[in-house]
Amino acid sequence: MKRLAAIFLLLPGFAAAQAPAQEKQFDFLLGQWEIEARPKVSGIAAAMHGVPKLGGTWKAWRSMDGLAIEDELRIVDASGNPISFSHGMRIYSKAEGRWKSSLLDAYRARFSESAGEGAGSAMVMISQGVDPEGHPVTSRVRYLDIGPGGFRMQQDRSSDGGKTWDEAVLTIVAKRSSAAPPR
Repeated sequence: MKRLAAIFLLLPGFAAAQAPAQEKQFDFLLGQWEIEARPKVSGIAAAMHGVPKLGGTWKAWRSMDGLAIEDELRIVDASGNPISFSHGMRIYSKAEGRWKSSLLDAYRARFSESAGEGAGSAMVMISQGVDPEGHPVTSRVRYLDIGPGGFRMQQDRSSDGGKTWDEAVLTIVAKRSSAAPPR
């Protein structure tokens, strides 16, 4: 049995090695978070009703033998009614030198994919999709102000392939509630 284990260690992809720093870039997300979500609103509805107060939870854990990070994000309104529920899977692609993510929007039965990498003290993920009217849209999600007690996520959108951006269409402020998420 020891001989078989030694053979596997010699095969590409089986060598036990220290994970590169890039593979740890999303480790800040691990744990349980209480969130405050702020959608961008404007116009007469915003003037009359203000910005909706949205809250929720975000939890993330290692999966796939530690190679991936899974997460669940739940957003609720001020009365606790569900607004959004998504399940994500993130993995670092050594071959591409970037993170890849797949997200399931459970309430709308939609999948989306994004890719990105660390940019200074932030993580930036880009995805392509369509808006409710069927027009192409580029989405940029930035994870900012990352620290042990919290972080901020900002989603920006572009309808011209990233030449111009409508910034902060959604902002989430996350505060750690537990280092280990319940599963």
